[in-house]
Amino acid sequence: MNDNRIGTLAENLVNYSTHIEKGNKVLIEVTGQEEELAKELIRAVYRAGGQPYYAINNERLQKEWLKGKDDDGIDEAAVSSQARWESARMSDMDAYIGIRIKDNLYDLAGIPDQVMTRYNKLFVKPVHLDIRVPKTKWVILRYPNPAMAQEAGMSTEDFTNFYFKVCNFDYQLMSKRMDPLVEILNNAKEVQIKAPSVDLRFSIEGIPAVKCDGIMNIPDGEVFTAPVKDSVEGEITFNTPSPHDGKVYNNIKLQFTAGKIVNAECPQDSEALNAVLDTDEGSRYIGEFAFGLHPLILQPIHDILFDEKISGSFHFTPGACYDEADNGNKSAVHWDMIYIMRSEYGGGEIYLDNQLIQKDGLFCHPSLVELNPQSLLTACNCK
Repeated sequence: MNDNRIGTLAENLVNYSTHIEKGNKVLIEVTGQEEELAKELIRAVYRAGGQPYYAINNERLQKEWLKGKDDDGIDEAAVSSQARWESARMSDMDAYIGIRIKDNLYDLAGIPDQVMTRYNKLFVKPVHLDIRVPKTKWVILRYPNPAMAQEAGMSTEDFTNFYFKVCNFDYQLMSKRMDPLVEILNNAKEVQIKAPSVDLRFSIEGIPAVKCDGIMNIPDGEVFTAPVKDSVEGEITFNTPSPHDGKVYNNIKLQFTAGKIVNAECPQDSEALNAVLDTDEGSRYIGEFAFGLHPLILQPIHDILFDEKISGSFHFTPGACYDEADNGNKSAVHWDMIYIMRSEYGGGEIYLDNQLIQKDGLFCHPSLVELNPQSLLTACNCK
């Protein structure tokens, strides 16, 4: 793909998202088939004075590997050995840029839920949650291809144009406009959410709010915190598809008592849903609450990096919290589930300490109106 937007994206990832400096070791990891962006990233890292390294992954090979050598699947000794090797490499890095391309969203379909659960415990947690996330400068992104376009219900050309508009957005402008929301959340004690299929109340007192402004995810555009672990009460039925480990779940319904998910169901496969939520002690508690803020992302496309940033949405995440907004919940799971609050999805209201902050996906607090989509788009000359 001969496209100067690729070079712009690479420069943004290296100089803004990960802020590569002289001498930094940078792991560029590609899952799937993509060369142009990876090559541009290698060049950009060199220009910044860093030392690039690269790794290529293949989900079809991963699936075969996860089948293991016995009837239960997954060779735990092999996975643990791989995790030790990957952990040693990740520990030696200063930065990580992960490009994830899926030719087929369902490449891992067919792997039993208990196998994926064990894999997350044995590999994902020690390599990524314990090392990459807290100890490196990192950013994760997708890359446009026909499969993503198909999932989004768009032509490849239209989706590619959408992708670059979203990913090369002016995140520095967005970042400045996030500051008042961070301040308001940091001073708030209680959140209440009311919508046609939502009735939730929880405390965020003492939990920091964090802005996501193109540093760790591309695309980006959210402000997150976390509920006090045992404070969540009520129920929610999510109105957005929730992909997880090669499956897509719809209309997930969760009920909470004293912070814990005491009932979980969905029309497709409640057994699989509950298997994920039974991964460990922390997977039935919420580790993140966040506002989605990207003005160009309006509809779900079955990709969490895009969907969690949908304008006028929030996500509520069973599983691990982030260190920056630590509510004490630890888990091998971190599953962002999304609810869209805009009027065409049924609307809804979010209150902080009984003050209405957002209605039907639009901020109504005076200090937050510049975060609304039209204001952001006008400020950066986007159409």
